Amino acid sequence: MDKPVLAAMLSIAGTKLSDEEKHLFEQFNPLGITLFAKNIESKQQLKSLTKEIREVLGRDDVLIAVDQEGGRVRRLREPEFRSYAAQIDLGKIEENFGFETALQTCRNHALLIAQDLKDCGINWNYAPCLDIYYAQTSDVLKSRCLSQDEHKVAILGKEMIDAYISSGICPCMKHMPGHGRANVDPHLQLPILENSISELKKDFYPFWFNRYAPAGMTAHIIIKEIDASHPVTQSKIAIDKIIRGEIGFKGFLISDSIKMNALRGNIVDRAHACLEAGCDAVCYCHGDIDEMFSLCQNCSFLTDNSLIRLAMIQNIFKNKLNDFDYGKVEYDYAQICGKIDKYDDKYDATETLRLMSNMNQ
Repeated sequence: MDKPVLAAMLSIAGTKLSDEEKHLFEQFNPLGITLFAKNIESKQQLKSLTKEIREVLGRDDVLIAVDQEGGRVRRLREPEFRSYAAQIDLGKIEENFGFETALQTCRNHALLIAQDLKDCGINWNYAPCLDIYYAQTSDVLKSRCLSQDEHKVAILGKEMIDAYISSGICPCMKHMPGHGRANVDPHLQLPILENSISELKKDFYPFWFNRYAPAGMTAHIIIKEIDASHPVTQSKIAIDKIIRGEIGFKGFLISDSIKMNALRGNIVDRAHACLEAGCDAVCYCHGDIDEMFSLCQNCSFLTDNSLIRLAMIQNIFKNKLNDFDYGKVEYDYAQICGKIDKYDDKYDATETLRLMSNMNQ
């Protein structure tokens, strides 16, 4: 009989697995591992790391994930990896080149990222971001939104989702049911939305349009009209009524990072609240071995329904890279996007939060 799968995406501290991490992963069989910039120093090292993760867990279809949206959120960086435009710049392509070119460029964006990921043994991308841009959108999110127009976000997002799937990469759309109206950063504090459900249907639309996507990530936001006491990630009412109900999402639902300051309680309490609310799994991003051990000891395993949704994701991994001339795809992408600045972000939210947490210990 196959071992039960822990309902958690874990993380690691460095560029290779420590003996403690190997023991932990072998013992508890987590859903997968999320990688960050601190885990990646070269393409060859990354290939070796993903191979090692699979060998330790003994599962070829273990989820190995990154955030590779483009712009400020890209873990695979120059000089060994391509530069990718921010989603807000992809959304502006229509203004100069027309909608068909915008569609093709979004598709090319995902095809090229998929090639990079697959080449290194990564099979899950926390992208695209389907939040809508508003004047008050938090700085942590602004450049990651495709547009102010919900229909444009929905259609361009679908183009990327389809391209990832056809290339054997599972996309994970975020942040459900819509994070664009939040004017504070959930890494630091809990956003609270006072808007009516009628107003928020605009924010729901891109996710409804893509409701058959294989995976989605929750938003750490409170929608007062639905549940004034719990963020969506930990609200059974919000997940049942909005994400599974109003939006009709059928795919695998994972929490945003449970270490964000938007959530309260210790790591075990946070995880329990997410899973009890209806998330299929939780995402832990800090790579602290003691905290992960505590989480693993107390976390539940994937339910039967979650395993069915996971099997649909694992079927995607069987898809081979498309038979394209990727040199031409890259050329066309560069011609439309123009010069993309090398990664020089002064605010990596996840790493900043990790450093803050370390200083407070």
